[in-house]
Amino acid sequence: QVQLVESGGGLVQAGGSLRLSCAASGRTFSTYNMGWFRQAPGKERKFVATVNWSGTTYYADSVKGRFTISRDNAKNTVYLQMNSLKPEETAVYYCAAGDFVGRLGLRSNDYDFWGQGTQVIVSS
Repeated sequence: QVQLVESGGGLVQAGGSLRLSCAASGRTFSTYNMGWFRQAPGKERKFVATVNWSGTTYYADSVKGRFTISRDNAKNTVYLQMNSLKPEETAVYYCAAGDFVGRLGLRSNDYDFWGQGTQVIVSS
């Protein structure tokens, strides 16, 4: 069992930056693949970025070059650094953990555990 708690959301102007954190419980954090998803009001949850257990990362095309996902296994934490934010990226951002193998982790159902989400609002 893994419990995830996101933090770092808030209100930022377009072009600004935020760093989201996701703290995980459990001694097996380093063995999990970690992902970030986001869900705007009235829309489906969408993949943002993932970092697997070995540190390999993958990003949605829309955030490549602006967002960076990283993990600190000593702190049981995964981060999402978001730069050059756009108003259309206003959403609730969710952290997720999964022990899948042989997949990139682009789909919500690849993951077994989810945080409660943190709100990001990007004003124009």
